[in-house]
Amino acid sequence: MAFIIKRREALLGGVAAMGMALARQATGQDIPKGDATAPKLDIEKGASLRLIRPAKFVEPDEVIFRANSAKFAKQFGVEVKVDLVGWEDITQQTAVSANTGAGPDVIIGWAESPHIYADKVLELTDIAEYLGKKYGGWAFLGEKYGKKAKTNNWIGLPMGGSGGPLIYRKSALKEAGYDKIPNDHPGFLKLCQDLKKINKPAGFALGNAVGDANGFANWMLWSHGAALVDEGGKVMINSKETINALKYVKELYPSFIPGTMSWNDISNNRAYASKELYLSSNGVSLYFSLKNDPATKDVADDTEHANLVQGLAHSAPMSATVLNGMVLKHTKFPNAAKAYLAFMMEAEQYDPWLSGCLGYWAHPLKAYGKSKVWDSDPKITIYRDTMDNKYWTGYSGPITQAAGTVQAEYIMVQMFASVASGQSTPEDAAKEAERRTKRYYR
Repeated sequence: MAFIIKRREALLGGVAAMGMALARQATGQDIPKGDATAPKLDIEKGASLRLIRPAKFVEPDEVIFRANSAKFAKQFGVEVKVDLVGWEDITQQTAVSANTGAGPDVIIGWAESPHIYADKVLELTDIAEYLGKKYGGWAFLGEKYGKKAKTNNWIGLPMGGSGGPLIYRKSALKEAGYDKIPNDHPGFLKLCQDLKKINKPAGFALGNAVGDANGFANWMLWSHGAALVDEGGKVMINSKETINALKYVKELYPSFIPGTMSWNDISNNRAYASKELYLSSNGVSLYFSLKNDPATKDVADDTEHANLVQGLAHSAPMSATVLNGMVLKHTKFPNAAKAYLAFMMEAEQYDPWLSGCLGYWAHPLKAYGKSKVWDSDPKITIYRDTMDNKYWTGYSGPITQAAGTVQAEYIMVQMFASVASGQSTPEDAAKEAERRTKRYYR
């Protein structure tokens, strides 16, 4: 979906209308700001930029992002071309561009992308430190995904993160005999089994879904005290904790709605909206699409959110699907590219985008916790601190090319799916995941 920024688009309806209404109220004036001097970036004469980023899940995400890009284009005289790419496709397009040294100047890819291609991207320390000083510092995952491992050098500029807490129908829980989600593994298993008995099942993605499936696999690992690697990067996936997690998912899986082995990132949204699914995990987009569709407003009214079951984890075992901006070294206009990323994070642009997205891409800069979007509906409060979750890709080791590649290859997802489907024993699946992981951790 290519678009050369020349004018403002307005695509309204349903959730888009509500998001745009919130965006119009958000001017950035209420966001606290510290004293900070922006780095001097002399934009190159005749500069133009091409950018790719993941497709929207919430309509105002795209509309406001394009409007902000148009604002930059007008203010700085830099033509900006934006292409929206499918979630499953952007990883491949990022690889092609980085490895061939051709293509977009700026990629807003996934959390790990700058770390996979660390030698192909420009350092962004100057604009990251400026933004952090001005907007109250970076949230935990913002800093974690922005800085190159074991350095203070920023190679990515995280722009927001979509959290994936539990989403459920409270009437279904009540019918099954529960007033809240149990926070332990045995209790959660029994809940899912009881929901299945009343024909109101749970379901979590076990297909190659960028956000949902990786989120589920990581949750199961972390909540059982397991990790991909240790703090030094030594592979430790083949552990008793991992095997316990695999055994648990094998027992949990029969309670799921049919079809989760082939789910992508939209599948649970559709099943939940069609009243076939009653418990899953998802970003805020699902709730707001339900709320603003007359056909599903009853589902929205009956919907609640909760943290992922903690189990043996030190805190709620949640991370985020993070948008991470990077500038490719092959760009002819590095100053224009860096100026563009910084501009998009300034309050005048960012607060309307955050608000229009209804908090879907939760903020990485702490000052935006004061955005009025977080007071617009108490059911989205749980998403406000998404970027302060204390788990990340490749936990508990550094975020590196290896960590990002393991995530992109769905090694953890496929490990769980093989056991849930009965194709592997927990022991064999953990051993195979270890073998595959060690190909990248050398």
